[in-house]
Amino acid sequence: MAPPKADAARPLSPHLQIYRPMLSMMMSIVHRITGAALYFGTVLLVIWLVAAASGPSAFANVQAIYGSFLGQLVLFGYTWALIHHALGGVRHFIWDVGRGFDHASRELLVKAGLVGSIALTVLIWIVGYVVAA
Repeated sequence: MAPPKADAARPLSPHLQIYRPMLSMMMSIVHRITGAALYFGTVLLVIWLVAAASGPSAFANVQAIYGSFLGQLVLFGYTWALIHHALGGVRHFIWDVGRGFDHASRELLVKAGLVGSIALTVLIWIVGYVVAA
C-alpha cells in the first residue's frame, strides 16, 4: 500500500511566517549568534596573546590595531557578546532546574538578560578606561 500524499499547500513544519516573533524567541536566536561571535572573538584573544609572547614589536602592532576606533568597537561587541551569552546561559540554567517557565517569569528573565548585558558591558568598559587612565 502506498503512503498517502501530503497536501502541497500545507507546510511540512512550523515556519517563522506562522509564529509571531516574541522577545524570548529573538533572544534565543541572539544567544546562538553570540555563541558564534565568541568563537571568532576568541581568535582575537589568541592573536593578542601570541603577539604578547612574540615580543614588543608584534605586541605594539596588535595593540595599535586593537586600540583603533574600529578595534575598540569590535572589542566592545565581543565584550557584549560574552556577557550576553553568559547571562543567557544563566537563564537556561534557571529553566533547566524547572523555574521561570510562566509567561511573566520568562519575559522578566529575557529582559533582565538584555538590560543586564548592556549595563554590565558599559560598566566593564568604564572601569577599564578608569583603570587605564
